[in-house]
Amino acid sequence: MKNKKETKKPYKSLPSNIIWSFSHQLRYAPSSFILLALCVPLNIAMTYAGIYLPSLVVSEVTNGSTLEHAVTVVGGLLLVMLLGGILTDTFSRLADSRIGIYRHKVTLEVWKKALGCPYQLFESKKMRDLQNRASRATENWNGVQPLTNLPEKTLRLTEAVISYFLFGTVLTFVSPWLVPILTAAPVVNWFCAMLYRKWEYSHREEQSDYDGKLWYIQQKPSDFGYAKDIRIYGMADWIRDMYKKLTAEKLKWENKSILRTFLSGLADLFIILIRDGAAYALLIAMAIRGEITVDRFVFCFAAISSFASFIGSIVSNYNAMQSVSLNISDLREYLDTAESDGTGEANADDMLASSPEITFDHVSFRYDGAETDTIRDVSFTIRSGEKIALVGLNGAGKTTLVKLLCGLYEPTSGEIRVNGIPVKKFLYRDYFRLFAPVFQDVKTSIFSLAETVSAKSESETDYARAEECMRRAGLGEKIDSLPKGIYTKLDKQVNRDGIELSGGELQKLMLARAMYKDAPVLVLDEPTAALDPIAESRIYEEYLKMAEHKTSLFISHRLASTRFCSRIFYLENGMIAEEGTHSELVHAGGKYAELFEIQSCWYRDDFDGIGNAAIEGGTDE
Repeated sequence: MKNKKETKKPYKSLPSNIIWSFSHQLRYAPSSFILLALCVPLNIAMTYAGIYLPSLVVSEVTNGSTLEHAVTVVGGLLLVMLLGGILTDTFSRLADSRIGIYRHKVTLEVWKKALGCPYQLFESKKMRDLQNRASRATENWNGVQPLTNLPEKTLRLTEAVISYFLFGTVLTFVSPWLVPILTAAPVVNWFCAMLYRKWEYSHREEQSDYDGKLWYIQQKPSDFGYAKDIRIYGMADWIRDMYKKLTAEKLKWENKSILRTFLSGLADLFIILIRDGAAYALLIAMAIRGEITVDRFVFCFAAISSFASFIGSIVSNYNAMQSVSLNISDLREYLDTAESDGTGEANADDMLASSPEITFDHVSFRYDGAETDTIRDVSFTIRSGEKIALVGLNGAGKTTLVKLLCGLYEPTSGEIRVNGIPVKKFLYRDYFRLFAPVFQDVKTSIFSLAETVSAKSESETDYARAEECMRRAGLGEKIDSLPKGIYTKLDKQVNRDGIELSGGELQKLMLARAMYKDAPVLVLDEPTAALDPIAESRIYEEYLKMAEHKTSLFISHRLASTRFCSRIFYLENGMIAEEGTHSELVHAGGKYAELFEIQSCWYRDDFDGIGNAAIEGGTDE
């Protein structure tokens, strides 16, 4: 059985990619296409003038023309060539300056796809690998820029084909053998190049893996978030060794690629030697026999060199087009990847003014490639305005359930409803408006504190509201201590006056962002994990105010913090094992009560006795 990786065909054919490239170029930068197209006839005319010039000079000398006539004729041709060269260079430079617009617009399409792609699809390795390969089409790699190279190479190929027929006709009048001799040999070159392209394409996923891993490792030494761990735990040598290992693997792969390129080029040189040698030998034999004049010999000699270059240009441009077409195929496959969305029958506007009811009806979820479900046949209803705590050990499925609730994941089976309406009837971007989540993993960028809270640009940010939310979240003293206050930029590696927030401050900032959005459903995933007890107590007080008239879901490992919730769901192995209020679950004596007892013993007066007993019990086990 053949390996699927070896036999998979490109997503789109070369002709299809050419049409796609030209249509997008004409849409985004039509002037660049017109300018490049004008260069085609100009280059052909300039090539012919360059071939004709030496024979014209010889003709003027051998035919006994006057100096004035020779200067006029030759000078006129030189002037035409000069003007043509100026026009060609001008058009080419103008096209280069405008074709960047085309590249910029398509790059925006890639970014738009990445920003709008459903989270579940974007999270998959297959999609991320495809995105990496698609990005190569918009970037410059070793002087190759696939997106702009394909239309440029197509026009260069067109120019070479037209020249082939024009000059081939001229050479045929001299000898019918010249064109077949000069044409047959490149077929071998094309075949060698085709074999290399096939190998390169079949190994593109391997190359993508190497590039992705190397890029990941390369970012770590300069990533401020890893700086402390790298130094304290002595991880520098480990990272260097990993980089060396990955580099060695990448170089090994590149050596295979270079070897195949070298062998292909060696065959190319050998064929050129035979081809040109045979053509020149035929021409010299004709001149010795007196079958052509001196000026005709000079013209044909120059024409053979140019004709060979046309054939080489046809082969090289076609090979280059085939190569970059593979990148364009990846780009188009990425842009064309189907994105599931809701039907749009339901409108979130109808639910923004009140807290909705949320129902999970026999919901299961399995990650792509997993053998078992992470969430298994879960059913519950969160009533309007109810505060629910979700607790359980690590790996129980709490965060996965939250992502299902927020619309980041689609259930493998079962249905989620909001006010009785299935989630699939909402457009996802519209559905997201119902939620103000604070996730456990906090990520910020280079924007100001106020922009980070509003998640909007400067012009769209309500600065007074952003400051109010930050103060309510416990960041009042922090912003008062900053010279620029809420206008202070984050990330001091990029912004000269930027700052780095502590873990607790970041969680407060994310809480302020949830306040700013003021969505009817509040979701907090470990919102106080990095806070001290005093700050935690204040956040809970503020949380209670935030949760008024809202439906809310709260995840925490600290069971004492769940007392203010209406109900508690204890999750175990992807299922709700226990449900009830804090008091009910403690008195029930189940898993929740057992976990609460373990946690609370660390805060009681009999800590030493219980702690020692726990240690001794652990030793016995």
